[in-house]
Amino acid sequence: MTKKNQIQVFDDRKVRTVWDSETEEWYFSVVDVVGVLTDSVDPNAYWRKLKQRLKTEGNETVTNCHGLKMQAADGKMRLTDVATTEQMFRIIQSIPSPKAEPFKQWMAQLASTRLDQMQDPELL
Repeated sequence: MTKKNQIQVFDDRKVRTVWDSETEEWYFSVVDVVGVLTDSVDPNAYWRKLKQRLKTEGNETVTNCHGLKMQAADGKMRLTDVATTEQMFRIIQSIPSPKAEPFKQWMAQLASTRLDQMQDPELL
């Protein structure tokens, strides 16, 4: 997997992402997205509880999330749960937030921009 780590910004909040050039997919840090949508003081705890609830419900999206090393706030590379765009849309549906719809639109725009860049490398 050829990966390119990037920081994306939504509503002045950082969202760690990885672009996998082999599968041509974005991977989003689940904890970062949870933090953006919930404004939780501890998005890690929110994600742990949500993940537990979704697993109990039999939601396979959580099972399919993998861990990738991403740069943490302290500068160290740490393993964090990531989700593809499709998986992230499913997780977002489980989070009651007025920011959910604008965030989904932002994700779609991010994907569209990346596809445009792939078709015309001069846009990079």
